[in-house]
Amino acid sequence: MGSEFERELKRIMGGDLEVLVRMKKRCDSFQMSGYDVPERYPFMVIRGAGSFGTDLVVLRGEFSFPIEVKSSKDPKMYMSKPYLRDQLSSFTRECERSNTFPVYAFRLKKAKGDPWRVFTVRVKNLKYFSRTLNAKIPPLRMTEGGNFVMDWKEGMPLSSFLRELGTLLDIIGLRWSETSKVIYERE
Repeated sequence: MGSEFERELKRIMGGDLEVLVRMKKRCDSFQMSGYDVPERYPFMVIRGAGSFGTDLVVLRGEFSFPIEVKSSKDPKMYMSKPYLRDQLSSFTRECERSNTFPVYAFRLKKAKGDPWRVFTVRVKNLKYFSRTLNAKIPPLRMTEGGNFVMDWKEGMPLSSFLRELGTLLDIIGLRWSETSKVIYERE
């Protein structure tokens, strides 16, 4: 069942119009605007082969980040099993090494509106746009027992995350066009 939602998110991030239209029909007008972003800026999305921390890798210009996809009919997902804690630890270490950050995408089954929420883990020493995005996404919450939990109500709607990406990609595009204009004027 989880691979169904991996494929859905892959198609969303990749700008697949059929899936984007379907998602927009579920959303209010504010949420719909977020789902316009992958139409303008489709990502290259690669599905991971294993199940130890990276379901999808999303790439576009300045951006690359791994995504672990989770789904549930319950709005809270506890990451208390040892293999999930190990996965999170390994996932975070690899992200720190490569100046990126982990994204956890949580799909609540039968949710109204935007069914996706995104979370992250705070990663130290990020640079550039990775640092900006990592700071805006809510982190996984730790329970008193030392386990991480994803509470769907606490996550950032995917539509808001997409809007943030769109804003940063617009900024990058403006900077690139201004820089290239200066370079071309010199030639």
